[in-house]
Amino acid sequence: MELLHNFIDFFLHLDVHLSEIIRDYGVWAYLILFLIIFVETGLVVMPFLPGDSLLFAAGAFAAPQLLNNGQTIEGPFNIFYLTILLFIAAFLGDTLNFHIGDYFGPKVFRRDYKLLKREHLLKTQNFYEKHGAKTIIIARFIPIIRTFAPFIAGVGTMKYSRFMAYNIVGGFLWVTGFLLAGYLFGNIPAVKKNFTLVVFAIIAVSILPPLYEFIKQRFTSKKAA
Repeated sequence: MELLHNFIDFFLHLDVHLSEIIRDYGVWAYLILFLIIFVETGLVVMPFLPGDSLLFAAGAFAAPQLLNNGQTIEGPFNIFYLTILLFIAAFLGDTLNFHIGDYFGPKVFRRDYKLLKREHLLKTQNFYEKHGAKTIIIARFIPIIRTFAPFIAGVGTMKYSRFMAYNIVGGFLWVTGFLLAGYLFGNIPAVKKNFTLVVFAIIAVSILPPLYEFIKQRFTSKKAA
């Protein structure tokens, strides 16, 4: 219970805890961020780690910091180094996740189980052949789903070269998009004062696409019935 409480507190107060990490670990904070992004995207069992909000907070810490006396100093992170490093983490994470799915998928679906059937593997393969680009790129911006998308792509034996191209594009857009958003807007007084609300807003915006698709499918199904 205490572990869950600590995780929720870390998630909701990323700005405070990220500041503590920078203070306590200095340049090693880059490595800590690298590992969080790598694990969140690379291990299918870790989809609950912060992604979008962490990138936004890191971008805010890379921006010039305004002091109380009106002077401006450089942020503790370098936005260029941060972008390159976290893009590599996101790219390697999805690549690992793909290989995990590719390795374990055929073993899991070698024969039919009660809930896991070979026909699901074939449907997944066909789905990614048809919607691969949209799925891999857009999934980057959707919590939970971005962790499962490369795994399922591997399970569905999506063509590796095709996956890698979408992995690069999706990872670049995701990392640079949220880092730059934090860099440009994270130090606005209203944003800094209400950072927890900003985290909730990021989550809400992130789940809008799948929510829209869910409502659309339900409406279509009812209309067809």
